Amino acid sequence: MNYGMQFGPLWPSIRVSLLSAPKYGALVNNFSQVDSVVRDLEGLCTTDFIYAAQNGRRDSPAEQAGGEGPAPPSEPTEAPVVPSLSVSPNIKCYTFSKGDISRFSPARPDTVGILGYYLMDAASLLPVLALNVQPGHLVLDLCAAPGGKTLALLQTGCCRHLTANDISASRIKRLHQILHSYLPKTVRNNVLVSMWDGRDWEQVEKDTFDRVLVDVPCTTDRHSVVEDDNNLFTRARTKERKQLPVLQMQLLVAGILAVKPGGEVVYSTCSLSQLQNEYVVESAINVAETQFGIGVHVEDLSCFRRLFQDTFSFYAECRVGELVLPHLTANFGPMYFCKLRRTQH
Repeated sequence: MNYGMQFGPLWPSIRVSLLSAPKYGALVNNFSQVDSVVRDLEGLCTTDFIYAAQNGRRDSPAEQAGGEGPAPPSEPTEAPVVPSLSVSPNIKCYTFSKGDISRFSPARPDTVGILGYYLMDAASLLPVLALNVQPGHLVLDLCAAPGGKTLALLQTGCCRHLTANDISASRIKRLHQILHSYLPKTVRNNVLVSMWDGRDWEQVEKDTFDRVLVDVPCTTDRHSVVEDDNNLFTRARTKERKQLPVLQMQLLVAGILAVKPGGEVVYSTCSLSQLQNEYVVESAINVAETQFGIGVHVEDLSCFRRLFQDTFSFYAECRVGELVLPHLTANFGPMYFCKLRRTQH
């Protein structure tokens, strides 16, 4: 009922998509035998959606290998739209084209036991791309487990040091498993895994990081519509669910306090809820300014909507940030992300 009011005529399509099998992307592990992995993925007629978006789909590696691309643009002489935010060229993620519901096989380990790619909702990469990590940056992943976005951050090859934090012991165990399956020891040594209540990160360190990712606990809408066990929408968890926006706001404020003046924070959820998305961002900005005297500027991410429109279905009505909507022809998401820059003092 709530989402019906929020999305109006779009909701039936979103709901059917949530109830249908999700699509995945194959995030290439740059610490594996990359050439072999890419060759195998291109053999499936998949496309690196990041490369394709930046270079034009007709020139993407998968299509050169024989994949079928979309129709050319209406004005062939027009150059591809260049985003105002740079996107790491090191992150490679292959997806099947819109409407193709083919599935990836599980990744195989190479000769030293490193897995070649990580299967994830490709929309989950958008917050990492928006964070725009540059060489030498100190990076904090405040709510890191189970580890997909942490792994993606490391694929940039830009983190001078990465701190991956989560409060859940069981989720931290999963994070360690991913790091051991995908990274050589030399890279793992550059990652500090901590188990701290992210809301209290100010007690650990503040004004420290160049980039902070705050991928908060949320209602996880896609799982909630199909899973009964431990569902956050059960009556027994009503109080916990209603308190989520407060928790999310506190975590985002902690992220703002952790970043250096001039540094950037990306907030993300896998929820459709305005209460967990725009309202949290607006509340956190207000708290940062009124309680801590910290100015925060919302960065315009509309270029992401233009850049990746051939892969994802975006919602055009967000007041701040961007939202990927599940759609049967592109069944990724939901994924909300918003970029904040802490102003210089």
